[in-house]
Amino acid sequence: MTISFNQNVIRWIIIVSSFIIISLILWNTYSFFQNFKAEERSKMKNWSFAQKELSKTTDLDADLGELPFEIITSNTTTPMITVSNDGSMEYNNINEEKAKDSLYLLKLIEKFKSENEPIEIRYEGKVLSTLYYGNSALLNKLKYYPLALLLIIVLFGAVVYFFYRSSKIAEQNKLWTGMAKETAHQIGTPLSSLVGWAEILKTEQVNPDYIVEIEKDIDRLQTITERFSKIGSAPTLQNLDIVEVTKSSYEYLKSRSSKLINFEIVTPDREIWVNLNEQLFGWTIENLVKNAIDAMRGKGELTLELTQLENQVFINITDTGKGISKSSFNKIFEPGYTTKKRGWGLGLSLAKRIIEDYHDGKIKVLTSEKNKGTTIQIMLKQV
Repeated sequence: MTISFNQNVIRWIIIVSSFIIISLILWNTYSFFQNFKAEERSKMKNWSFAQKELSKTTDLDADLGELPFEIITSNTTTPMITVSNDGSMEYNNINEEKAKDSLYLLKLIEKFKSENEPIEIRYEGKVLSTLYYGNSALLNKLKYYPLALLLIIVLFGAVVYFFYRSSKIAEQNKLWTGMAKETAHQIGTPLSSLVGWAEILKTEQVNPDYIVEIEKDIDRLQTITERFSKIGSAPTLQNLDIVEVTKSSYEYLKSRSSKLINFEIVTPDREIWVNLNEQLFGWTIENLVKNAIDAMRGKGELTLELTQLENQVFINITDTGKGISKSSFNKIFEPGYTTKKRGWGLGLSLAKRIIEDYHDGKIKVLTSEKNKGTTIQIMLKQV
């Protein structure tokens, strides 16, 4: 208990620490982006000041104009458009071919306005021109970086969630496996006694039919014990006649179910060999038949049809029960999903695991209609 608690604490410390680190990275990136943008604006102000100084420079002050000229020519990344009072436009770092279109330049000006506040170039209190500038290619890339980090946080959160959920499911599976094996162990002792009592009854003057039925139920308990003991272990598959195994499981439930249910089984009059674990496959058939009986509330028609198509074997179990909505076709095989007031929702999820994980087959809801019935299909490969 203490070890498990400590593991959970360490896990949550790692998760919270990871979130804090990523959040700090995101915040620092955002701050860097804002500082870089402010630096861009400062650079453009320097550029506008150099432009103004250069416009004041005369031939006599040629040397004084070298610095402003250097500032102007050094900017090769920021796209800009300078609009003079007379409406003429000059541009820098903009595609030459596209800039020939005045409408394109006007659209760029509107775009630059939305990105950065224009800078007025003044001289002696008068506005000589207005400088419109956009974000440089580097700044445009950087502005998406916080979004990328945010996406990383979301993905990281999703990974943490699924990791935590998988861990919980794994812990639950271990618990169920342990309980199943313990149940099998506990049943073993009274079962051995029942076998002994059955042998004693044979020596007494007891109706043989009673003893036959008792032995059937003892065999049934032994089968259940074997099933529970196999949970969580890789089962051994044998080359068995699926027709005989299916009939055996079906007939057992038929003899112990309501007489108001009309049972029918349709199978080929020949053997079909499939790699099976007899106990687990029989458990699947019984689970599906019991679910069908519950869906019909103990009254209706239940049909099991076994067919073969090339190297595939299909088993269809059809009832005349309440049916399943299409949205629940996949949900019914999830652990814990049940429509019963009394039920843990493990039967169909166990059936799916037995068929798909252990027998490399498929199980699905073939058809279903509300208040008319459902057909569950199992598909296995023939040997």
